[in-house]
Amino acid sequence: MKRVLALVAVAVLTVAACAQWSNPSKDIPAYNASAPTKALPPILHDAQLTGVYFSHPYQVTVYKMAAKVSPVLHQMPCYCRCDLGMGHNSLHSCFEGLHGAECSTCMKEAAFTYQQTKLHKSPAQIRAAIEKGDWMNLDLEHVSL
Repeated sequence: MKRVLALVAVAVLTVAACAQWSNPSKDIPAYNASAPTKALPPILHDAQLTGVYFSHPYQVTVYKMAAKVSPVLHQMPCYCRCDLGMGHNSLHSCFEGLHGAECSTCMKEAAFTYQQTKLHKSPAQIRAAIEKGDWMNLDLEHVSL
């Protein structure tokens, strides 16, 4: 019993000691640091924005927003962590297919990016705000172009 307790204590101390050297800023999802240098894959549009994945008007609105700020989305991380599970390289990737319509994180971040772009914020400023979580309280029911 003493051995088990000693092992648990060592394990806890090891985790605590390693935590002080971790860097939370390195846990930022994938994004591109600069504007695209070549044409990006298209964001779904027009007749593609129908069907079961687009049952709420805000889903269509967010895809339209995403299309208007496509190069900026290319420079944003996506905190649903689709970079790990789906191989996405930025928030733009989410709207090249149906994933963006299924994920409130993607939709909120894209709508936030659109709104901030309209306020003349730079991609770096928008990315910093996304990293702080400023997009989280966005109400998708009330987004508009």
